Amino acid sequence: MANLKGLAKETAIYGLSSIVGRFLNYLLVPVYTIAMSAQSGGYGVVTNIYAWVALVLVLLTFGMETGFFRFAGKGEDDPMRVYSTALTGVGGVSLAFLVVGLACLEPIAGWLGYEEHPEYVGMMMAVVAMDAIQSIPFAYLRYKKRPLRFAALKLLFIFLNIALNLTYYVVLDGSDVGYAFLFNLICTGTIMLCLIPELRGLRYGFDPALMRRMTAYSLPLLVLGIAGILNQVADKIIFPYVYPDAGGASVQLGIYGAASKIAMIMAMLTQAFRYAYEPFVFGKSRDKDNRETYAAAMKYFVIFTLLAYLAVMFYLDLLKYLIGRDYWEGLRVVPIVMAAEICMGIYFNLSFWYKLIDQTRWGAYFSLTGCAVLVVLNVLFIPRYGYMACAWAGLAGYGVAMLLSYFVGQRKYPIRYDLRGIGLYLALAAVLYALAVWVPIENLWLRLGFRTVLLFLFIIYIVKKDLPLSSIPLLNRLVKK
Repeated sequence: MANLKGLAKETAIYGLSSIVGRFLNYLLVPVYTIAMSAQSGGYGVVTNIYAWVALVLVLLTFGMETGFFRFAGKGEDDPMRVYSTALTGVGGVSLAFLVVGLACLEPIAGWLGYEEHPEYVGMMMAVVAMDAIQSIPFAYLRYKKRPLRFAALKLLFIFLNIALNLTYYVVLDGSDVGYAFLFNLICTGTIMLCLIPELRGLRYGFDPALMRRMTAYSLPLLVLGIAGILNQVADKIIFPYVYPDAGGASVQLGIYGAASKIAMIMAMLTQAFRYAYEPFVFGKSRDKDNRETYAAAMKYFVIFTLLAYLAVMFYLDLLKYLIGRDYWEGLRVVPIVMAAEICMGIYFNLSFWYKLIDQTRWGAYFSLTGCAVLVVLNVLFIPRYGYMACAWAGLAGYGVAMLLSYFVGQRKYPIRYDLRGIGLYLALAAVLYALAVWVPIENLWLRLGFRTVLLFLFIIYIVKKDLPLSSIPLLNRLVKK
C-alpha cells in the first residue's frame, strides 16, 4: 500500500501538469472553433497537421524514452552515460530530419496537400524536432523524481501558448490558422532554452556500444509506438484521402477533431498515470510483491477512468460549450472515443509484462494488429459513414490490442487481476450511463441534478468497496480530530 501511495503522490503532481495543462489548452478549442468556423475548414487543417506531428514525433524518439528508463534503472550502466547517449542519439536523428525536411519542404508540403502554405509544414517540422530532443530531458526529470520541475516547464509552455493565441485570435480578432503553428514554434523554442541545464548532460559522452544495446531494446518499441500513435491519429491522416467530398474533408475532420477534444479528458488521466507508472514499474521489477501491486494499480486505474467517463458524459450538456456551436453535431462521437481511451489505458497497463521480460516484440505484434483493424475499418467505412467510422474504428483497434495483450500476457507473465471486481464496476457504470441516457428529463438543471445523483451512487460504491474514507490521509486525520 505504501508503494501505491507513492505512485499516487507522483501521479497527482504529474497530473497537475497534464490535467491542468490540458484543461487550460481546452481554452484554445473554443478560441479556434469560434475564430475558424466549421465551414472554413481551418480547424480541420490544425487537426490534420497535428496528427502528422504526433506520428513523426514517435519516429524521431524511436522508443528511446523507455529504453532510457530500462538501462538507467538496471544498475549495470552509469545512468548519466545512458542519458547522454540517448540524448545524443535522439538529437542527431532529429537534427538530420529537420535539415532534410526543410531542404525538401515544397514537395513534402504538396504531398500533404499544403502546397499553398508550405510554411505550416516547415514550422511544425522545427517544432517536432525540438519536441523529440526535449523528450529525453523530460524523461530524465521523471527518472530523477523531479516532478515539480517537469510540471513547471510543461505549464510554462501551456500558459505562454494560451497567452499568444488569446492575444491574436481574441484581442486582435485574427483568423489565420498559420499563427497557431507559429505560436507553437515560439513556445517550444522557449522550453528548449529552459532545458539548457538538462542538455548539459551531453558532456558525459556518447557510448556507441551502449547505443546499439539501447537501440536493439527500443526498436521493437518504435514499431509499437508507430502502431500505437496510428491508433490515435491514423483516422485524421487517412480522412482527407478517402472521404468522397474533397472540398468538405477539412470541414468534417474539423468537426470530428473538435468534438474529440472533449473526450481527451480520459487521455489526460492516462498520460498522468503513465508518467508516474513507467519508472515505478521498472523500479519495482525486483520486488517480491510486484505482481500484486500491478494488479491493484490496474483496478484503481479502471475505477477512476470509469468515474471520469461518467462525469464527462453526465455533464456533456455543459462541456459542449468548450467548442463552437457549429461543431456540436460531432458530439455523438464523445462516448465512443472515451471508451476507446479507456481500452487504450488498460492496454498500456497490460503492456509492462513484455517490457519487464525484455520481449518487447509482443507489443509490436499487438499494436500492429490493432492498427491494422483501425486502418481497414477507416478505409472501408469513412466513405459511407464519415467521421463516425473513425470513432468506432478507434474503439475496435484498441479493443483488439487490449484483449490480445491480456490473453498472451497471462501465459507469459501471469498476473491475477481482480476481474470480478473490475467487471462489477463496468456493469455498474453501464447501468448508470443507460439510466442517464434513457430517462427523459427535458429541463437542463433537473437532468443535471439527476445525473449528479447517479454519479454519487458510483462514488459511494467506490468508497464502500475499495477506497474507504479512513484510507485517505487528510480525511482520516479530520475524523480522528
